Amino acid sequence: MSKSYETIFINNKKWIQEKLGQDADFFKKLADGQHPEYLYIGCSDSRATAEELMGMKPGEVFVHRNIANVVNTLDMSSTAVIQYAVEHLKVKHIIICGHYGCGGVKAAMTPADLGLLNPWLRTIRDVYRTHQAELDAISCDQMKYRRLVELNVQEQCINVIKMACVQQRYILDDYPIVHGWVFDIATGELIDLNIDFEEILTDIQKVYDLTNSHWLMSKKNNKNLL
Repeated sequence: MSKSYETIFINNKKWIQEKLGQDADFFKKLADGQHPEYLYIGCSDSRATAEELMGMKPGEVFVHRNIANVVNTLDMSSTAVIQYAVEHLKVKHIIICGHYGCGGVKAAMTPADLGLLNPWLRTIRDVYRTHQAELDAISCDQMKYRRLVELNVQEQCINVIKMACVQQRYILDDYPIVHGWVFDIATGELIDLNIDFEEILTDIQKVYDLTNSHWLMSKKNNKNLL
């Protein structure tokens, strides 16, 4: 067994003592349950951790990660996480966070047969196809790569907004709000893409309305519609 593997358990014991030194009831409080306000959907990249880059503590962020932060409605894992977070944890914010230098996005830009990764990366290739005119107009490959990372985040935000549980909860409570971020690994900066949640709701309502209600009306005005 490698020394680095054994170090993990040594570090765990140190972490336990550190937390207990700060708060003797730390683990008792954790065991009482979770009440996060945020659902974070990010990339599985080992350099882009969720709580650390957000400066959040255990219990404050519900996290789902996969290759290139994709939300595919045929993926039971991501959709189950979203539904649980929205309906049971009642999170206030859903964050899709991509990162510059994403290997999944880079692979989707590469003309190669990647086997089992093909259907997963096809979602990102579809993002490229949707925004092909804009992307092909960018002559610098690196800037094109960065822009596709941003557009992928934007499209995954839209995929979240299409979900019935998100629409229904928003009508009742005016949340969750969906946000799109990019993490710049080279600087450590979190960049808010300022996704206009309400504008997207309006734009896609005709096709993706799963509630037969006016999504943008506040709860105090829409009670008669439900």
